[in-house]
Amino acid sequence: MKKQPLLILLLCFIIGILFQDHLIMSQVLVFSLLIILAASLFSIAIRKRFFQQIKYYCLGFFFFSIGIFVHFQNSQKPGLPILRNKETIVFQLDKKLNSNEKNRKYYVEILDVSDLKQKESFPFKTVISIPKDVEALDFEHYYKAEVYIHQPEEVRNDFQFDYKKYLARQEVYFQAYLPNDILKTEKQSVSFEDKIKQKRLDILNQINHSSLSPKIQEFLKGIILADRTEMDSETVKDFNQTGLVHLLAISGSHMAIIFWITLLILNKIVTVKFRKVSIVLSILLIWTFAIFIDYGSSVMRSCLMITCYYVMVLLQRKSDLLHSLALSAFSLLIFDSNQLFDVGFQLSYVAVLGIWWLTNPIKNLFGKPRSKSEKFFYGISAMTFAAQIATLPLAIYYFHQFSFISVLANLFIIPLSELIIVSSLLIVILIALGFNNIPFIYKGFDVFVECVLKLIHWFSSFESLMTRNISLNIWELIILLLTVYFLKYLIQDFLNPKNLLRFGFCLLLFFAVRISFSIFNYNKEEMLVHSYYKEKIVSVKDKDQVTFWMKSNKNEDKIRGFVINPYLTSRRIKGFKINYIPSDSEAFVYQGKQYKLE
Repeated sequence: MKKQPLLILLLCFIIGILFQDHLIMSQVLVFSLLIILAASLFSIAIRKRFFQQIKYYCLGFFFFSIGIFVHFQNSQKPGLPILRNKETIVFQLDKKLNSNEKNRKYYVEILDVSDLKQKESFPFKTVISIPKDVEALDFEHYYKAEVYIHQPEEVRNDFQFDYKKYLARQEVYFQAYLPNDILKTEKQSVSFEDKIKQKRLDILNQINHSSLSPKIQEFLKGIILADRTEMDSETVKDFNQTGLVHLLAISGSHMAIIFWITLLILNKIVTVKFRKVSIVLSILLIWTFAIFIDYGSSVMRSCLMITCYYVMVLLQRKSDLLHSLALSAFSLLIFDSNQLFDVGFQLSYVAVLGIWWLTNPIKNLFGKPRSKSEKFFYGISAMTFAAQIATLPLAIYYFHQFSFISVLANLFIIPLSELIIVSSLLIVILIALGFNNIPFIYKGFDVFVECVLKLIHWFSSFESLMTRNISLNIWELIILLLTVYFLKYLIQDFLNPKNLLRFGFCLLLFFAVRISFSIFNYNKEEMLVHSYYKEKIVSVKDKDQVTFWMKSNKNEDKIRGFVINPYLTSRRIKGFKINYIPSDSEAFVYQGKQYKLE
């Protein structure tokens, strides 16, 4: 507690959030806990020896209780209106989402519903799908349209992605589809926030009309303006398979590079006497940039970490990476505890912890560098390995795949990331300022990024090095993270029996738990009916084999991705077959029981 008090208190706070999320304590229990909390906090001030001995436990309990209370407040479901399947709504754009081959998707804020008397429920959010042949939405208009609207379906099986819960964490409780045209009217006044969002949308449109090739346009919008909504599936697949998807998201590395370059330029301009001014201006710039690109969660995390770190420098306090990390996490989770369940939040903080924990031990394995270039390469390589090792268990837990080529791809591309990010930022600034008549600059950037994308595509082509459908449950994840923790000591002193024993015990425990769950799933026999929109798929599992019964249809690839593969992963099955049933079948009979397919 004395060495890293903020980090330990953050862990207590996070445990409180998880406790409330899984047990869902009632309002009476939460407020009763607050009374006990006040008493425990008061006991810290008592000078008696007993209370001084337990004060750290009381402080931990205080933050645990605050975590429960904060998540209780953030998880309150608002009163929602009762809607018909088809309604005429008035709405405004809130956020642009990823598109598919047929529709654009948005989060929109519904301001009114025709003939609905429950006006106290407004406004509320819905995710809406709009055909691509309909005009795109913007932040300068109100819209009116007839839509099909409903609440997301409940998840019926434990292995399926809970889309309803995911939307609820974004405070979105409905899904809608707009089949026809939209009526729009210009807003009388546009809020400052919407003006910023509209300016970002205008720059995205300017990029679309630039001389860059379409593929490079989408890359540029993703890497600088955090907009991957129109990026082609092949490019996204290449980045996913090579473990380089973090390059497409505005992450800590992007903000750090922008901050350091700004600081470097200002330090050349400003005298040594005013170096603090350079830091303040650089912090203000990254926050301005964060607001402009719609302050996404990954951007906010990195900006907060950088700000906390350099505030300590400005106050002439000893800067500590873990203190900055803990303070930034507290700041985010106090305002929105649901961010804890965001995969990006978990991966980014675990990556920072991994870099802090493993970089120096790995760097020491390389030996003493003989030149600056060698020192740079060792540093980048050590950080890459540290981040990859630390995030690997989480990545497998959520995405169920791992490519051995990702380590090599990161070693090649990460050193180029600074050049990629800086050049992309300069191109966006030129486009935003209207400098469209500099063909040699745009052509040079186009060729450079095209070469980078071809290199990434080449790395992703090693399909034999990609392992998919890897099953990993929460207990295996915890043991693997503990193994990563003890890995540092093993790297520092490989011959120490104590280090070997601790690391080896973690590995043995992992394999013991994994084998136990595999045996449990092997002996499990079950029959399930799965749903994919209106389609019904029946699965019959016997030992390590499963048979899927379904009607032949054009959505088979999507059914494999959303139903079959997740089921195989959760049950740890490799062998399966698909049997097709007649398209006019209405029911399926299994062991004398009938299951409807319509």
